[in-house]
Amino acid sequence: MKLLMGAACAAATLALASVGWSEPYKDYTPQKGVWQVQEIHVDPNHIDDYLVGLKTSLIPGQEIAKKHGLIDSYLVLVRMDSGGKGANVMLVTHFPSLSALEPDKARDQAMMQENLAVLSKEKGVALTNGFDKYRTFVRDGYWQVMDMGK
Repeated sequence: MKLLMGAACAAATLALASVGWSEPYKDYTPQKGVWQVQEIHVDPNHIDDYLVGLKTSLIPGQEIAKKHGLIDSYLVLVRMDSGGKGANVMLVTHFPSLSALEPDKARDQAMMQENLAVLSKEKGVALTNGFDKYRTFVRDGYWQVMDMGK
């Protein structure tokens, strides 16, 4: 009886599992581009300081990357209940194509010069040195959007 019940359970499991199998481009479609998501924990008492620093250090660089076509969108997200453990700030950047992640010497050097014109290396180091007192990187990953259809 136990053997028969075990076989019946195994058959039911296989039947249900096959219903759940999906097919790319039929059940969902991977979208072009990639989102880079950096998850950061900032001491809740210093989130405002961190955001002001990002406005000076990160945002000009993101605008330069947009101008060069490297990225097409970016976000700074702050968790509304910022206390507790885990990430409470996310820096999100969209690359329109995976090829944007490939090195391009002329583009990269031009962007570096533009970034240094906005914020010198010395000022950048001085600005971001204080961040490590109240900021911890939790995770950094690349995400691809899947269109699930209607």
